[in-house]
Amino acid sequence: MLKYLKLVTAGLCVFIGSTVQAQKPVTIGVTISSTGPAASLGIAQRNTVELFPETLGGRPVNYVVLDDATDPSQATRNARRLVEVENVDAIIGSSTTPNNLAVAEVSNEAKVPHLGLAPYTAKDQTWTFSLPQTYALMYDAVFKKLQQDGVKTIAFFGFSDALGDASWREVEQLAEQYEIDVVAHERYRRTDQSVTAQALKVIQSKADAVVFAASGSAAALPMRALRERGYKGPFFQNHGVANNDFLRVADKMGEGMIAPTGLVLVAEQLPDNHPSKSVGVKYLSMYEDKYGAGSRNPFGAYAYDAYLLLDRAIASVDGSVEAGTPEFRTALLKELEKTDQLALTHGTSSLSADNHLGLREDAVVLITIKDGQWRLTK
Repeated sequence: MLKYLKLVTAGLCVFIGSTVQAQKPVTIGVTISSTGPAASLGIAQRNTVELFPETLGGRPVNYVVLDDATDPSQATRNARRLVEVENVDAIIGSSTTPNNLAVAEVSNEAKVPHLGLAPYTAKDQTWTFSLPQTYALMYDAVFKKLQQDGVKTIAFFGFSDALGDASWREVEQLAEQYEIDVVAHERYRRTDQSVTAQALKVIQSKADAVVFAASGSAAALPMRALRERGYKGPFFQNHGVANNDFLRVADKMGEGMIAPTGLVLVAEQLPDNHPSKSVGVKYLSMYEDKYGAGSRNPFGAYAYDAYLLLDRAIASVDGSVEAGTPEFRTALLKELEKTDQLALTHGTSSLSADNHLGLREDAVVLITIKDGQWRLTK
């Protein structure tokens, strides 16, 4: 029995495998940003879906994978297609905060469980789960480090979208909590080719350090602009940059930069008794065996964590409840909310009807770029 994987990109449908099942298969929709500014995140997530096993929770499974091109409007259209045409039992994705907010709106309206792969807080969280660490968790780790290093003033430099807005809310609150002054606040678009004007304002502020709010390769643009114009202070990014493509784009400008991330990127460096070590090492081994040594990417691992959560939850749904029905989707939601200390690649997750986030402080580590490689900070 093979899983049935349908990839849809720019109107092209590709069918991989075949299925002959007695039991009606579960259908999982996936909308990710495999093109556009967030492609370095979405490609790893698409690649990870191709690693998923042939069954999900002991049932046959179909996956329908769509590209939203890092466009929230396309993410909305994809989500509507998945629920209205493909009749999916759950949606995984998307790759960015704005796109996840778009998908969450559709999933709540259609009453389809949604597992988002970027941090976000939807107005209605009844049917939507945000798998990554929250901005609050990640930036708190950054501010602890800023305080430890004696930083008194910072500049904030972020995207002019929902990611930047969500990050700024946390940074503003944490700066007050840790008694650190924000002396500059600059924004830019994901698609911008130059941020010279903003960089000059940051330099003029004489901030001790710069805290960024960006993701993917576009996060390297302001770092480069600042270093090329002589800024010497330390850089603190968020978890949206923790992949090897960012290392390539940032090049020497990223040396010494610090960022929070989940556990998977440094899984081999975890203690042997850590619950996420074996899960993370297994995922990294599968990924790099197929896509090459050094291809690891924590954003792909969020997709694998979505699989792990769905696999456990679907296995707990009564076998008499048929996939593709409202009853199945409701039962799946309830089982997801019963997740208790499930070891994922990024950390252990516990969910409930009141908590659709799951990961906690123990799912965060700080990493730095040393000699062009990610390393745990000391």
